[in-house]
Amino acid sequence: MQADKEDDDDASPEEFVALCDFSGSGLEQLSFSSGDKLLVLSKPSADWWWAELRGVKGYVPASYLRQDSAEGEDNSSEDPWQDEEYFGSYGTLRLHLEMLSDRSRTETYRQVVLSNSASLKNKVVMDLGCGTGIISLFCAQLAQPSVVYAVEASSMAEYTRQLVKQNGCEEVVTVLQGRAEELELPEQVDVLVSEWMGNCLLFEFMVESVLVARDRWLRDGGVMWPSSGALTLVPCQADSYYTEKMAFWERPYGLDFTPLQPLAQQEFFTKPKFSHLIEPNDCLAASCDVICLDMYTVQVRDLEVSNRRFLSVEAAVALSRSAKLTAQGLISQEMKGEFHFCVEKSGVFHGFTAWFTVQFESLEKGGAAVELDTGPNSELTHWKQTLFMLDRPVSVNAGDSIRGSVALHRNPIWRRHMTVTLHWNINSGTDDTDSCQVGTKSFPMWR
Repeated sequence: MQADKEDDDDASPEEFVALCDFSGSGLEQLSFSSGDKLLVLSKPSADWWWAELRGVKGYVPASYLRQDSAEGEDNSSEDPWQDEEYFGSYGTLRLHLEMLSDRSRTETYRQVVLSNSASLKNKVVMDLGCGTGIISLFCAQLAQPSVVYAVEASSMAEYTRQLVKQNGCEEVVTVLQGRAEELELPEQVDVLVSEWMGNCLLFEFMVESVLVARDRWLRDGGVMWPSSGALTLVPCQADSYYTEKMAFWERPYGLDFTPLQPLAQQEFFTKPKFSHLIEPNDCLAASCDVICLDMYTVQVRDLEVSNRRFLSVEAAVALSRSAKLTAQGLISQEMKGEFHFCVEKSGVFHGFTAWFTVQFESLEKGGAAVELDTGPNSELTHWKQTLFMLDRPVSVNAGDSIRGSVALHRNPIWRRHMTVTLHWNINSGTDDTDSCQVGTKSFPMWR
């Protein structure tokens, strides 16, 4: 592979400017800071390019770079939210079929409405990002709200109106097409419900639109559904995936293809694996929640790299819904969580698997919350889980300790993208103090 890179240097380089900081992991990735000018020597894939900065070469994530424009060139037409692509995908049936076919997800929302039907009577409800309007229809048919504002930014809204009428709910459900940031309602709402979650809870950041709608339209004392969320992490084995993508190159058809393994590692392991299905027995330790989100108190500014105030797990437990975020000692200064896993069985540590859980508080006094868990011990959802592979697997033994942190960094330019950075160290359960292994890796998340 090295020879191929040297050949790439003969191509005419292009100068690009870094949009934000990036910390490379391993010897193959190049670290850079916002504003750095990099020479892109080749573009081996749409996601990763081969570049040079101050004489050092390495792979860089393409979405973190913008071509250095000529003086006076207008880049204002670029859409950092990628609305045309994002909402365009929700204007077709492919994603809606996937979501509606997810019985665990859809039945959870149905159960939330059904278990709170008495308290929803005469309430004003907003269903943000309603899609085909399934949650709005649940509200209209299973409860007696005074009105449901079904809000959808994509062109699907035209069909949602037809579905509302087809199901005899037009007296209750009003479909509005538009973004939450531009929306105008005739009144405040009592309940704001939305299905905004993405991989690793926040990916694509629809949550920002939900927070904007909350601040504009939720009346004092109103209810958010979901009311809270948590990102969960576990160290895991992923032997079949490792064999498929990496070990395959050792002796295919009796030939030595190991020179392709560094390229395979770069191509398959530098991005998260979406739609991963982890078997419970591949978990090397008990999972833990690393980031908790309170939908009543989190602010849009908390999603930003420069000013993050997500609650730690301990703080989220300690604070009640009515508590004010004034106890600065309970507030993390970044979108970051820490973990400490005690390895429960010997095995091969291939990486980390993440999933999320959200809870819907009850409107009934003393009523139980409803939970949607996307983890491996719950009913399968269309999100499945997300796998983050280490560059190289590590053998671990029962009693070993895996400590570290996970940080979610929102891309400051492309607003629906983020990077997940994992730091970890492995300590042997023996008294050997020299057995500590330390690692760090960043995973840009975009499709």
